[in-house]
Amino acid sequence: MNQNYPEFRPWGMELNQFCMLMHLSQFAGYIVPLIGIVLPIVMWLTNKDQSYIVDQHGKQIVNWMISSFIYGILGLILTCAIIGVPLLIGLAILTIVFPIIGAVKAAEGNFYKYPINIKFIA
Repeated sequence: MNQNYPEFRPWGMELNQFCMLMHLSQFAGYIVPLIGIVLPIVMWLTNKDQSYIVDQHGKQIVNWMISSFIYGILGLILTCAIIGVPLLIGLAILTIVFPIIGAVKAAEGNFYKYPINIKFIA
């Protein structure tokens, strides 16, 4: 629980559950276009001031979304040199694996730092 707000329940959920859903909300884009970008950002922005934990998870998620977009652009550019295809396949796998690991860790009350994340938002 957050030390500053011990009874804090973002969107009526337990803190760990909310952080887990924030990681998993990235997959919502597979159902409704762009919602996988909008939903985690809204979840983070509406609760980051009340909880350091939500803020840390949200920053990690947003940094990953920006990083993966950049890696995707680089992969597309490098498809001319053939190396881009395996890079894009690897990126596609990581965009599934990292949020799942982050969600599992968040549910356990731990923080997961996405390994190849570029830190845009400190």
